[in-house]
Amino acid sequence: MPKKTLTPRKIVRVNGILSYDEALQAWSILRLRKDLINEFNQLKEKRSKFSYELLFYRSYEEFEKAMKDLIKKEEVLPILMFLKKEMG
Repeated sequence: MPKKTLTPRKIVRVNGILSYDEALQAWSILRLRKDLINEFNQLKEKRSKFSYELLFYRSYEEFEKAMKDLIKKEEVLPILMFLKKEMG
């Protein structure tokens, strides 16, 4: 099934949290903030299916090479997501 990447109209910066699902005993819920949903109106379509691809590079060199490849191919810009552990 072909997939279409969603593209924002403007820069979007959202801070959120990951939730642990007790029933599934897994970090399986990624809740999207209202700011992000409003930017991508397609996400409001309840009958549509969406997927995601997450890439996590182990070094800046690997990341830089991947970004250069994206620029060459003129693919859509990726979302940068930083995982942070809350301290305290």
